[in-house]
Amino acid sequence: MKIISLDKVEKKAVDMKGAEKAWKQMPLSQADDVPLYSYRVFSVEPGGFTPYHQHNYEHMNYVIEGKAVLVNEAGEKQALKKGDFALVSPNEKHQYRNASEDENFVMICGVPKEFE
Repeated sequence: MKIISLDKVEKKAVDMKGAEKAWKQMPLSQADDVPLYSYRVFSVEPGGFTPYHQHNYEHMNYVIEGKAVLVNEAGEKQALKKGDFALVSPNEKHQYRNASEDENFVMICGVPKEFE
């Protein structure tokens, strides 16, 4: 069993082309012998965004703070706010953009442990 507070988890800049003002934490991962899913926490500062990308696995998100838009391949933007869940299917191009001028957007992102 493992319990850890998010403020004790190392925060690293998202180091991918196309990311701006985005940070990643890994509170539960393969290093913890998770059986199926790893949980990551992404924080995106005002004016920031994750890279526009796709991958061959799903990820499930839960917004714990702030507001954002989830951009799809057609450029359509869907609003997200604290308390919302989002599913991004395998191979679906996507990007998260902070929609606030003064607060961080923070979400939990669950992915199969092989793809953390």
